[in-house]
Amino acid sequence: MAEILVLGAGLTGLTTAMLLARDGHDVTVLERDAADPPGDAPAAAWTGWDRGGVAQFHQLHLMLPRWREVMETELPGVLDALRAAGGLDHNALHHRPVAQTGGWQPGDERFGLVTARRPVLETAVATAAARCPGLRIRRGVAVTGLLTSDGGAVPQVVGVRTDAGDVRASLVVDAGGRRSAASRWVVEVGGRAPVDERADCGFVYYARHYRGAMPAGVDSMLSHNESVSLLTLPADNGTWGVGITTSSRDRALRELRHVPCWEAAIRCYPATAGWIDAEPITGIAVMAGIEDRRRELVVDSAPVVTGLVAVGDAWASTNPSLGRGASIGALHACVLRDVVAKEGTDDPDTLVLRFAAETAATVAPYLDSTLSFDRHRLAEIEADVAGVPYEPEDPAWAMTRALGAGGRADPVVARALAAIASAQALPADVLGDPAVLGHVAAFLGRPHYAPGASRAELLAAVRGAAGSR
Repeated sequence: MAEILVLGAGLTGLTTAMLLARDGHDVTVLERDAADPPGDAPAAAWTGWDRGGVAQFHQLHLMLPRWREVMETELPGVLDALRAAGGLDHNALHHRPVAQTGGWQPGDERFGLVTARRPVLETAVATAAARCPGLRIRRGVAVTGLLTSDGGAVPQVVGVRTDAGDVRASLVVDAGGRRSAASRWVVEVGGRAPVDERADCGFVYYARHYRGAMPAGVDSMLSHNESVSLLTLPADNGTWGVGITTSSRDRALRELRHVPCWEAAIRCYPATAGWIDAEPITGIAVMAGIEDRRRELVVDSAPVVTGLVAVGDAWASTNPSLGRGASIGALHACVLRDVVAKEGTDDPDTLVLRFAAETAATVAPYLDSTLSFDRHRLAEIEADVAGVPYEPEDPAWAMTRALGAGGRADPVVARALAAIASAQALPADVLGDPAVLGHVAAFLGRPHYAPGASRAELLAAVRGAAGSR
């Protein structure tokens, strides 16, 4: 079995490390942040764990049913640890009221999820990883570059350089997230520059966490309105998050960083209004400047280096409002585990090429679907801001709108939309069923926004709150 290094002890890094260690490999995780997770104390994790390497550590999070499925099948100890830390069992479909879902139906258990705030999630995953034979986690070790063997037209990575000395391995797995420096490291050792596509995703988030008696959902956890989207995300230990998302170019809504303005906006929408009648445990957290990014270590059908692969956000990352990052990362980790099991690490070229091919076939479709939705939704928001209609010549977006409209009126459509939103199926898979397609098509052209304020009403509420503060 191989000696494998995983760079980064976040959710995807530790998931990847556990899967590989359970296959018998000798796995070491290197993590730049020095602080250990605070055991099984969720309150201490939320208030006292220093995770400077995770920019979204105190932002809104949700673990989708697809993530729960992977953990249940592959790493059930993670779910045990998460529940022990107060993680919440919830159902993504039945966050909606009975009037939209038609009540519980056989098979609805597939929409079950287990979720928590990010510090509690990481504590639970780290607790499970600490119990995993064959896995070591070294915190406070910063990777500074790659080690390569001598000779060969394509550099072969045989380890990494760190501020604590060189560490060698048969395979290096980059799970360093959005901030990964792998592209620079590859060029420094003489490899071709990876394809590194990036663009500002264009969204800004204004979010706050609360504590109390969990409110009942009156729409989906992510609902869309004129010029904004709303989030109501249950979490652990009687906490939850509420957020509002718009275009980062929407200057009129920058007042949402102030509590009175944010509260006035949230109360404009039935989906969120009742979720802020509780104890706030944070101020307004603002997140912007998020990049859509994809890094390919195979260019023109040839690896830029061998012995190095990237998983999760280190490979590709998107706007997080759909909550798919951890699910895509877990799926990607399973793909890597399976490729290593089949190909081994003795032929580095074959391993890198096979992993790239399997990533393209299995994981990339979920990324592409997310990017397509994001780009349309941002364009729709900006059209709302400008006061003009958004009618692209894209039948897929018309079907997406029909799914949104039908999800509030037809239980068949609600379940189809939940399967897509849960990252359990792609839109083409769901709409490939003629019976489902017929239900969705009935809502083509119908209003798809959730009940709530118009753009003008929202601005009036925000300006009124701004004038009184």
